[in-house]
Amino acid sequence: MDLNENDTWSAAQYSKFEKERNRPVMDLLEHIPATDVKNAVDIGCGPGNSTELLQAKYPDAVVSGIDSSADMVAAAKKRMPNNSFELADITQWRAEGTYDVIFANAALQWVPDHATLFPNLIGKLNNGGSLAVQMPDNFEEPTHRLMRAIASEDRWEGKLISASKRVAREGAEWYYENLRNKVNSLDIWRTIYFHPLQGGVKGIVEWLKGTGLRPYLNALDTAEQVLFIDRFEKELAKAYPVFDDGVVLLPYPRLFIVATR
Repeated sequence: MDLNENDTWSAAQYSKFEKERNRPVMDLLEHIPATDVKNAVDIGCGPGNSTELLQAKYPDAVVSGIDSSADMVAAAKKRMPNNSFELADITQWRAEGTYDVIFANAALQWVPDHATLFPNLIGKLNNGGSLAVQMPDNFEEPTHRLMRAIASEDRWEGKLISASKRVAREGAEWYYENLRNKVNSLDIWRTIYFHPLQGGVKGIVEWLKGTGLRPYLNALDTAEQVLFIDRFEKELAKAYPVFDDGVVLLPYPRLFIVATR
């Protein structure tokens, strides 16, 4: 999990839905072709949940992590005290040597200029090494369309313009066109997960407080945050039906890329 501005990530908030967030991590790991992995790094490692699974996949490898959030790095170090974690921004990361696996789970959508970023990361791979990436592909889902619509209302006086900017992620065709001649093999796919969340639309809000809602809430004071969330919940209730046991089903599309050098 990487952040390109102020350190406002909350490891505790992000980890509330760790079981659900680990699903795509495990799916991505299963598609990495490399087997003799000696050196791997988790970029945008968050609280270390993905790093832990990466280490379990390659128990004999030296596995490290980087993240630009001090709170996330502290949580990762506490979780995996025998591994090395560095406070660093992905765009400014200076790798020491090369890697058999560079792993990026739900991080690169926050990082700009993928036309430069992806080739740079591929250049840090050993021959036969893989860049394994997963990015949320939900910018056009009701959750995110509603955030942007509410943010455009006059009451916020332009405070949320930057929060509504498009994430850096491109479409599958773009990655295929731009990466296919830079690697020996390229595997791209998209999966939609359906997460049952307790608490109705409030469960969706709790999920998004750890990710997509952050730029909006960070730009508002406490009273404005309450108003924004109340408005958001009312609109979510129209888009996401709640089952009679209070569960709401959250569709969550994700884009996967495994580029092997």
